[in-house]
Amino acid sequence: MFVVAESAFVLFGSGGSMFVGYVRVSPLDQNPALQIDALKAAGCERIFIEATSGTNLDGSQLEAALGYMRAGDTLGIWSIAHLARSFHQLIKVVKKLEKAGIGLRVLQQAAIDTTMPHGQLIYQIFGAFAEFEKALITERTQMGLAAARVRGRRGGRPAALGEEEIRRAKAMLADPQMSVGEVAQQLGITQSTLYRHIPGGRSALASGPA
Repeated sequence: MFVVAESAFVLFGSGGSMFVGYVRVSPLDQNPALQIDALKAAGCERIFIEATSGTNLDGSQLEAALGYMRAGDTLGIWSIAHLARSFHQLIKVVKKLEKAGIGLRVLQQAAIDTTMPHGQLIYQIFGAFAEFEKALITERTQMGLAAARVRGRRGGRPAALGEEEIRRAKAMLADPQMSVGEVAQQLGITQSTLYRHIPGGRSALASGPA
């Protein structure tokens, strides 16, 4: 039986370990039929649908899906890009899945299937990428401080962010699942520098122009 709920489509099937689907509807793809059909064909027993705006992804249906699932269940998605809006957020979700003992299967990227014998290796690879990104951020920060000292500055007020970096910062701030500290870390700057370029931070984006 296929039931439409407030923000999710729900398909009830057999008991035991479950294959649960997650669909994200973006402004560029308002029709979730392709994702739903593919997940149903793959055997999903329940499907949660996330409706998003251009700047907001509250993740409520993803959280609902994870709250519904138990260890031994598997989360199915159409594409890895539908699981998160940034690499940092993707790593957080993957870590949460691993900690909960929940598998991950990506239909469009068949190699990403933690229910297969190589599944734990996939989680290890994601973890290695996370450590690599963290190391890069640390290295960029240290290089920036070293360059500032060479220029005779202490500790430093980092160089101004460019327009593209400010756009990236605003896009990340629009994601409530990312903290201000995480946004600053992604850009390799301090929180004070972030607020200097975007006064008010997330609250300013929420209020919009006066």
